[in-house]
Amino acid sequence: MPGRFIVLEGPDGAGTTLHSRLLAESFEVNNQPVLLTAEPTAGPIGSWIRALLQQKEAMPADALQLLFCADRAWHMETQIIPALEAGKTVICDRFALSTLVYGSSVGLDSDWLTTINEKFLQPDCTILALPPFEVCLERLARRAEHDMFEEPELLRAVYNAYRHYADTHPEIQVVDTSGRKEDTAAQILSLVSSL
Repeated sequence: MPGRFIVLEGPDGAGTTLHSRLLAESFEVNNQPVLLTAEPTAGPIGSWIRALLQQKEAMPADALQLLFCADRAWHMETQIIPALEAGKTVICDRFALSTLVYGSSVGLDSDWLTTINEKFLQPDCTILALPPFEVCLERLARRAEHDMFEEPELLRAVYNAYRHYADTHPEIQVVDTSGRKEDTAAQILSLVSSL
């Protein structure tokens, strides 16, 4: 496909949303066609997921991850693939790696999680926003709203799972997002440009 697919991943409080937006703005300033998107999406399934997470409704972990995958399938079909085919750079705040990390962190089988995500397009570049764990906690403490994944033990498990994934997948670009946002944004743009 003529476009490029870039994904920013990271634990809660890592800054994926901020840096996805700043990266997209860098493309827009240079008049490069870009689609900024996120998961869960604002689509029909993604909106339901967001409501479930905010309300902290009890749902089996495997059912929740299947919902994320259903939302991802909708996302690919209606937004990501059409944008890539049109030559746009797609910047996505979280994608399949989130399912692998969050799902395994709540005890789901990693092989099953991998299997249900195999059909999805692989990003051309995955950037892992990974500041020190304490920075994530400080940022989360400042948020007005919290979701079901923001329990201390789970946050630590998710953080460690992202770290382990990066250690075992050298193609992942790890960026410490604890510094000045302008410096971090420049580093991410440089990584994307070099790839």
